[in-house]
Amino acid sequence: MIIATFNVNSIRQRIEHLARWLQARQPDIVCLQELKCMDEAFPREEIEALGYNVVTHGQKTFNGVAILSKYPLEVEHRGLPGFEDEQARYIEAAVSVPGEDGAAGEAIRVCGVYFPNGNPAPGPKFDYKLAFLDALTRHARNLLALEEKLVIAGDYNIIPEERDVKFPDAWRGDALFFPESRAAYRRLLNLGFTDAFRATTDAGGHYSFWDYQAGAWQRDNGIRIDHLLLSPRLADTLIEAGIDKALRAEEKPSDHVPVWCRTR
Repeated sequence: MIIATFNVNSIRQRIEHLARWLQARQPDIVCLQELKCMDEAFPREEIEALGYNVVTHGQKTFNGVAILSKYPLEVEHRGLPGFEDEQARYIEAAVSVPGEDGAAGEAIRVCGVYFPNGNPAPGPKFDYKLAFLDALTRHARNLLALEEKLVIAGDYNIIPEERDVKFPDAWRGDALFFPESRAAYRRLLNLGFTDAFRATTDAGGHYSFWDYQAGAWQRDNGIRIDHLLLSPRLADTLIEAGIDKALRAEEKPSDHVPVWCRTR
C-alpha cells in the first residue's frame, strides 16, 4: 500500500498534474492540501474516473483539504476536534482496507492536515499556529490510545531540523523554523509517531517545497515541510518512503511535491 501527501496549491489549476501523478505512482491513499475551492467546485469526477473515492473539506480561495482512497472511506471529522476554526485545515476518515484474498481487513485512520504558516511571527498568526499544534497533539494522543493503524499526513509548515533545509540561517527568522514550532512538532512526534521519510534515511538535502521566487528550484534551495507521521502499528509495516521531486520541474507546478510511503 502507498500512502501519500501532496499540497497541490489550487486543485483546479493542478488537476492535470495530479492526474498524471496518480496514474504514474498509483497511491492507494492520498491527502491533499490547499484545494483553494469549495466542496462543490472540487473536480471530483476527474479523480473518481481514476478509481478513487473522494472526501473534501473545502474553503473558498484559501486552505482546503481532501482525502482520496482506492478503498471505501468514511469521514469522521471535518475540522480539528476541540479546536474552533473557520479555516478548512483538517479532515479525518476511516479507510476500509481489504485483507488478503478478499478477506476482511483492518481500517486505517487517515488524518489530512494543512498546518498554519504562522508568519509574520511573533504575532497573532504565530499564536494561532501554536494553538492549532497544541490541539492536534491533544487529539493525536487520544487517537493513539485506540491503538489503530493511523497516519497524520500533510503540509506541516514546519522544518524539523537543519538537515531539512538548504540554507538554515536564511530561515531562522521564519515561523516555519522558529524553535517554538520545531519544539511543538517534536512534542507531537514524541507521542509515539514515526516520521516515515526520516525512518528510511538520515541524509540531508531532501526537500518537498521550493519557493517560486529567487530561483529557489534552480538552486535547489528547498525545505522539507510535508510529512507522514505513522502510529506504531502502521510504522511496523513501513517498507520505504520517497519524495517525487520531478513534479516540481513540470510547467506551472505546485511549489510542493508529493511525499509518500509504502507499507505492507
